Amino acid sequence: MSIQRRHFLKTIAGAGVLGVTPRCLQAQERVTRATCGMPAPRIKDISVIECQPAGVRLTVVKITTDQDGLYGYGCATFTQRADLVKPAAEKYLKPFLLNHTTDRIEDIWQSCYDSSYWKNGPVLNNALSGIDQALWDIKGRQAGMPVYQLAGGKCREAADTYTHADGAEFQEVIDNAKRYMEQGFRNVRVQVGVPGMAGYGARRSGISPKALHNKPLFEPAYYMRRALKLLEVCREQLGDEVELLHDMHERLLPNQAVQFCKDAEKFKMFFLEDPLSPEDLGYFRQIRQNCATPIAMGELFNSPHEWQPLIAERLIDYIRVHVSQAGGFTPARKIAILAEQYGVRTAWHGPGDVSPVGHMANVTLDLVSYNFGIQEYSPFNERTQEIFHGCPEMKDGYLWVSEQPGWGIEIDEKAAAKAPFVSGPDNLNGGWGEIRKRDGTVIKQ
Repeated sequence: MSIQRRHFLKTIAGAGVLGVTPRCLQAQERVTRATCGMPAPRIKDISVIECQPAGVRLTVVKITTDQDGLYGYGCATFTQRADLVKPAAEKYLKPFLLNHTTDRIEDIWQSCYDSSYWKNGPVLNNALSGIDQALWDIKGRQAGMPVYQLAGGKCREAADTYTHADGAEFQEVIDNAKRYMEQGFRNVRVQVGVPGMAGYGARRSGISPKALHNKPLFEPAYYMRRALKLLEVCREQLGDEVELLHDMHERLLPNQAVQFCKDAEKFKMFFLEDPLSPEDLGYFRQIRQNCATPIAMGELFNSPHEWQPLIAERLIDYIRVHVSQAGGFTPARKIAILAEQYGVRTAWHGPGDVSPVGHMANVTLDLVSYNFGIQEYSPFNERTQEIFHGCPEMKDGYLWVSEQPGWGIEIDEKAAAKAPFVSGPDNLNGGWGEIRKRDGTVIKQ
């Protein structure tokens, strides 16, 4: 037995921890290893876990270290091009990182970011997110602390959330919203279908108007009138106490988006989400000049060049980046700190195509960021919870972080293998289909 190992065992015995649980003992051992000068863990393997438990493809990176029982998970979910993330992590980042110590998260992030030369693409960013979040998980497991403690501790007890109420018709939306309000939700995103057309976030009804193609149909002007009427009906029937949100999903022309935000001002919304596509960011200045409607933006962002000007010019009120698309917990923490300086609050993207590991990273950011605004919530179905043990917990409209070390999530890899990606000619391997105007013009989505 080495001198270091004998020193470690004496330290453990002297600390009086022999009666604690095995998991706590492992955590104590890792802390003591560090204080006794033992080497930091090194990356022994990087693998990717893929599964589809709820209709969307989820990707998680697992980093295994050279210390028995010490590993970590990180969300790398890019549903629409999921098959590309695994080789990015296993064929490119793995050989680059093998035998690196796990204790230098910032250094690893920066070196991986530079290693591809071309940067800020969604495939690389998601693979990098998986690495980054897995390293934070490992550090939390070593310390015997949840990640939020490593990031400075809580600013609040839990994260206020919003959920999605939709329907083909107005009354269905109202009924669903009331049901969520009865469950304790104070914030509800409302979406309604457009008769005969493919709206976003709601079912359609009726017969499609005549068009020059046979693809799903969408006309922006129809949607504008329908959505504004929905907001009017919701405010009348749901009252002023509930906070209303609505996702425009970048589907309007820029001048239409400016008009929509201006017309929606009277409904005193919590926010309008994604009024413009990333290609039209300059129009946010016009929105700000014309109305005070709160704006949330960032779901499609990959690059600092996208979110920096909107934050620095105070052109948005909420930044809602998809954390794995930005490269993980490390850069998202920096986004939150930058936004705080300009009075912009956070509203991280939290749909079904974020793994429970990613949702735990979201709620961790929510708790440690003073400028937290709100968190999008998507429930975890039974099959997802069979794979991911320790999902964030929902109570009365609040999302609660795990108090276990790291992210507090364990993955049943055998259960994940029983829910593989589903391929076929109709599902585009997780990708989105096309939506077109009557004349055949493709709509951004």
